[in-house]
Amino acid sequence: MQLSYRFVLTVLALLMYVPGAAASEAPMIKVLKSPTCGCCVKWMEHLHDNGFATTPDEPDNLEQIKSELGIGQQYRSCHTGVSKPGFVFEGHVPSKFIRAFLASPPKGAIGLSVPGMPLGSPGMEVGDRFTPYQVLLLHKDGSSDVFAEVNAPGEQFQQ
Repeated sequence: MQLSYRFVLTVLALLMYVPGAAASEAPMIKVLKSPTCGCCVKWMEHLHDNGFATTPDEPDNLEQIKSELGIGQQYRSCHTGVSKPGFVFEGHVPSKFIRAFLASPPKGAIGLSVPGMPLGSPGMEVGDRFTPYQVLLLHKDGSSDVFAEVNAPGEQFQQ
């Protein structure tokens, strides 16, 4: 039996987007986003390229959901990732920091945030432009601490 090129591509695409189909070890992140946001899709591609599985969700009440998840206005960006255990990853958080957080979630934390949309962060690439930024650790009580500082583009990726 000879498989068509189109059939093989379809199967590969399904494996990429069906949770657990390609790799049972891949952490799943549900991405809450606006249907018109291109940088959210680019951030999802960054996660895929770094061993995460994602599934998009485009709710009508995104801001309300962010509030329900405990993400304060000052920590918000355009999209929110939610892991299976319920941790949040707000904005353009690099996959290496998500992986580090999930490996050992700090007590009392709800997740990580990169507020705003810093140029050069994953999903916000614009040529060689880069704006240093902080990855914040979000706590259940609404406060935050600095989880990581990213001062150069290379610091965003696994080393």
